[in-house]
Amino acid sequence: MITKLLKSLVLASIALAASTAVMAQELKIGYVNSERVLREATPAKAALARMESDFMKRQKDLADQGAKLKAAADKLDKDAPTLPEAERTRRQRELVEQDRDLQRKQREFQEDLNQRRNEETASLVERANKVIKQIFDSEKYDVILQDVVFASAKVDITEKVIKALNAAPAAR
Repeated sequence: MITKLLKSLVLASIALAASTAVMAQELKIGYVNSERVLREATPAKAALARMESDFMKRQKDLADQGAKLKAAADKLDKDAPTLPEAERTRRQRELVEQDRDLQRKQREFQEDLNQRRNEETASLVERANKVIKQIFDSEKYDVILQDVVFASAKVDITEKVIKALNAAPAAR
């Protein structure tokens, strides 16, 4: 029992001495706020603008189709009391089919939009990682972190990364 305690104390002392030695070497640490890079960098803004422009017409078409469907449903509700049973049933079936078609198109639109967003994000993350690696090498960092809970402004290199991304030629 005492030997186990003695071994634990020796190991703890060695770990403490090793960590103190590492801290004494002055580590150069950087931090990058990746969310901010994805939000503020010019290439990110350009990608968002491209996506909006590419998907705007399709989104408008879906909204128009939804408005027409709603108008047709309202008209059926208004006309239903005076319509023969067969006509009312036929119109209801048409509305159900149109609604199903609209929902399918909306799902496809959302899937395409998500896929495109993921592709654009992956491309930007890849470019940002290259920039971070260049900063890491050129400024001789020991470690650069992303997604931390807290970081002081003196280790935050997010602005450097954004500026370097903005200065880099577009990769499109």
